[in-house]
Amino acid sequence: MTLLSTAQSFTRFSRGGPRAHLVPITIGATVAAGAIALIAYLLWPTWGTDPARGPGRLPVQVGGTLFNVPTASVRRKVQRHSGPQERVDLAFTFPALEPPEAPKHVSADTVEDQQQQPIDRIFVSIIAHHDSLAPDMRYRTIYPRYLEQGSAQLDDGLSMRTFKEGSPYASEDMFVAANPALAARCTRDAATPGMCLSERRIEGADLIFRFPRSWLSQWRDIANAMERLTAQMYGKK
Repeated sequence: MTLLSTAQSFTRFSRGGPRAHLVPITIGATVAAGAIALIAYLLWPTWGTDPARGPGRLPVQVGGTLFNVPTASVRRKVQRHSGPQERVDLAFTFPALEPPEAPKHVSADTVEDQQQQPIDRIFVSIIAHHDSLAPDMRYRTIYPRYLEQGSAQLDDGLSMRTFKEGSPYASEDMFVAANPALAARCTRDAATPGMCLSERRIEGADLIFRFPRSWLSQWRDIANAMERLTAQMYGKK
């Protein structure tokens, strides 16, 4: 009797055994898949650009000074990372002061149209100065040595002085205004449009702004734009 019962039990186990093993295997696979999905969700990067929230920003340290710059404004791909850098080059549309659109593909049919497009950007370079002479000191002590006597009063408080021929800044002019503050060294229009350079120092870094000379017709807007960009990238909240 005992032998018969054992044989029947063995027969039931042989028939139902493989199927019984499928249940814990299925449960284990389901749990593992859920765990993998949860880990992937938690680790999925969230620092990408979200058009609905505007461009992402990068914390960069130049000359030991912390700046937060829009990722899409960084002109060089090699500079698009956070942390210490020697230099960061940026571009912003004017007057919106937003990152420019990604460059479009240029074909042989559209290359001339691209070359004829007016400059609509203000360029900013953040560079570690390593204790070089501060920009405001250059404006007060270096540049006056090379400027012609007398100045021309332009529109609404903006004045211009010409650099002497044979000086290191020949073919350039100095533009200065007090309210809002503006000091810019500009090349003259020639084969290429004249460009202006304006500098300011923020702790361990110099901010160098470049924009077309023709924009000086709206110099107050330019001065305010440089102030706004400085506050956006460096402002401590």
